[in-house]
Amino acid sequence: MKIAVTGKGGVGKTTLTALLARAAVSDDRRVFVIDADPNPNLAFALGLAESPTPLIELKALLLERLGALDSFFRLNPKVDDIPEQFAVERDGVRLLVLGGIRQGGAGCACPENTFLKSLLQHLMLERQDWIFVDFEAGLEHLGRATARGVDALLVVVNPDRASIETALRIERLAKEIGITRIHAIGNKVEDDVEAAWLRSSLPGIDFLGFVPDSRAVREAVRRSQSVISPELSARAKTILEALVHRVS
Repeated sequence: MKIAVTGKGGVGKTTLTALLARAAVSDDRRVFVIDADPNPNLAFALGLAESPTPLIELKALLLERLGALDSFFRLNPKVDDIPEQFAVERDGVRLLVLGGIRQGGAGCACPENTFLKSLLQHLMLERQDWIFVDFEAGLEHLGRATARGVDALLVVVNPDRASIETALRIERLAKEIGITRIHAIGNKVEDDVEAAWLRSSLPGIDFLGFVPDSRAVREAVRRSQSVISPELSARAKTILEALVHRVS
């Protein structure tokens, strides 16, 4: 199962990615989580003391695999050994931190982008593991080829207009690159009224579930700590089961 998680900054997608990954591990699945956000925080959500250096900042590795960084470079670098070499593990969840894609014009072919996109394509299309990718809202890492391997796109939304507008933009971007299974998770949802408002605001997106606002989560995020909550873990497991049911 290959799952991309996205949403507006601050909606809680990193926390939910960590919770879903732990839920998958609890069912004896081999799990990798990929931090593809330019501001990587997934390591802290998993309970690691510090975040690994993003792969895009490992210049020696990039030179070895690409051949050059400022002129001609390999368009198909070797990446199949990267997950085992550079992943760090916590409680059965393996983490890779990619780093941010460089911004540029359409079709930007800078070497760092080529390396990250080749790695993502390998993870999405060739690995048999469960892969959770924590994206920023723009989906810049995903190309059409990589998108073929995405089993589901999960959009995390809060009950506010800015979050809804971002979700609608993500939905359009996803469909443009061929992702058809798009689901939502409502986060920081206080009651059925807010849940109903989210459903009506995103009529084309199937909701897998809703997660209430949590003081424990806010405290953990403030302290850059892992979220350990039986209630949230149970909700994550229910959401994951709903996703598996829809995809299978």
